[in-house]
Amino acid sequence: MATFGAAANANSNPNKSYEVTPSPGDSISSLSFSPRADILVATSWDNHVRCWEISRSGTSIASAPKASISHDQPVLCSAWKDDGTTVFSGGCDKQAKMWPLLSGGQPVTVAMHEGPIVAMAWIPGMNLLATGSWDRTLKYWDTRQQNPVHTQQLPDKCYALSVKHPLMVVGTADRNLIVFNLQNPQTEFKRIQSPLKYQTRCVTAFPDQQGFLVGSIEGRVGVHHLDDSQQTKNFTFKCHRDGNEIYSVNSLNFHPVHGTFATAGSDGAFNFWDKDSKQRLKAMARCNQPIPCSSFNHDGSIYAYAACYDWSKGAENHNPATAKSSIFLHLPQENEVKAKPRVATGRK
Repeated sequence: MATFGAAANANSNPNKSYEVTPSPGDSISSLSFSPRADILVATSWDNHVRCWEISRSGTSIASAPKASISHDQPVLCSAWKDDGTTVFSGGCDKQAKMWPLLSGGQPVTVAMHEGPIVAMAWIPGMNLLATGSWDRTLKYWDTRQQNPVHTQQLPDKCYALSVKHPLMVVGTADRNLIVFNLQNPQTEFKRIQSPLKYQTRCVTAFPDQQGFLVGSIEGRVGVHHLDDSQQTKNFTFKCHRDGNEIYSVNSLNFHPVHGTFATAGSDGAFNFWDKDSKQRLKAMARCNQPIPCSSFNHDGSIYAYAACYDWSKGAENHNPATAKSSIFLHLPQENEVKAKPRVATGRK
């Protein structure tokens, strides 16, 4: 067993990424960078929300733990206010907390559901928090009020949501994708059956609000445009596969400057892609554990990703004695994340 363990450990950080310490005590469920500064928040199954200040000089990088808060049960999701002052977190205790991180204030409960809160987003311009739950509802919250501004019934359990105002996309069970125009947030703009044949794992809105990406448990991503005249541009592609082994796509993040995107999966890999030229820009080496979540910082110079057990094979495949949950920081090179001109093949 010792040799097996040593071999496994040797491959835990094959991309030589910087490791953030101390590591959370259990699997990491979400990573969120401040939209204004290099402050990273992680939520974990150990009931905690942790925050680190990241500093970098050239190619060297450092992290310093800043603060942490706890929930009563595992925390599943996080979001930042657009001014970078405040963190929101939600999870299995069916509530969302607002943590005024920069002012050093105490967290307060600002949202409640009848089931776990699995996804959330701050809606700038409306000053509302959107929370999605397994109770089959999406709720909008004014954090100064006790009751939701509006409760939107969903066709099934919420699995993922993404906001790029005025576009919001919500992925639910049974492969439903519900699109909202937040100028009319109480009405579904469009309901789409996922272009992928298997369960939705993640969604993210295009930076230009003209469409979205959706990732599934079957190693595939769908690129979907909303405008009826753009439907010929829609496509799906396979990723996070190894021969006959097919892994979940767990996380999708657009680069904030170049408009390319990253995928991260349960195969332990993260890749960078350009949807417009339909190219993979860079494939990174696979970690020896799944990557359940990831995040770019505000200018795309840092890509954070977690490597830990994702529970996809149940408790019987989890050994707490040997399990390690790590957060890594990768500094993307320009050639990894900047779109390349499509090479003409001569075919029409």
